[in-house]
Amino acid sequence: MCRFLAYSGDAIFLEDLVCKPRHSLVRQSLQASEAKTATNGDGFGIGWYGERETPGVYRECMPAWSDENLLALCANVRSRLFMAHVRAATGGGVSRQNCHPFHLGRYLFIHNGQVGDFPRLRRRLEAQLPDELYDLRRGATDSELLFLLMMARMQDGAGVEEASRRVLCDTVSAAVALGITAPLRFSAALADGEQLWALRWASDDKPPSLYIKPQRGGWAIASEPLGDDAEAWSPLARNEVVHVHDGRIERRPLA
Repeated sequence: MCRFLAYSGDAIFLEDLVCKPRHSLVRQSLQASEAKTATNGDGFGIGWYGERETPGVYRECMPAWSDENLLALCANVRSRLFMAHVRAATGGGVSRQNCHPFHLGRYLFIHNGQVGDFPRLRRRLEAQLPDELYDLRRGATDSELLFLLMMARMQDGAGVEEASRRVLCDTVSAAVALGITAPLRFSAALADGEQLWALRWASDDKPPSLYIKPQRGGWAIASEPLGDDAEAWSPLARNEVVHVHDGRIERRPLA
């Protein structure tokens, strides 16, 4: 299972969350505490919004703890909205194309979890993509495919939460039709440059961990607390969505 974080608020240096905390995301890439696999060394990525409409993205397939470029970049880039991800591959192989965040236009997406028995489901799910989005698929992960399926629903007019709900429910329905009993587990964050959404969802009772914490001037969301202040991090409930916008948050079930 992967680890990730996302931030929305006043502009801060990326290193303030990605690198500096005692249990930072870089530290979690080497020794996570709430994941099935302690080491998340199969690549990493960061995405951030600056002065342009579309985000900057840096992804690499080496471990986060061994990349000096990541540390230098995070020490010099300030952003009001960014996300970062360290990967423990559950499928698709170790490659830059399979590293998060995935991006399309102004959107950024990161995911932790897995589609149960994905090799059997993959063809059926990919068939749901319109040609223009199928042609943009570069990797082989279930995460990228779920993101593109969400983008397809949004292009048809659905909002982020409705698109997410439909993709998750449609994926479970497709699994049931094929007799697949392995669960779909989905912890994710998506941003559009102004707003941030985070979701914790599962078709069983074991969604991947996800927490939210107020920061000075903003909000941080992470797979697990980043420091010694674990009590300040509030866990999302199963099948809950958090929407961060205009300096405030809304929390509700993903109906």
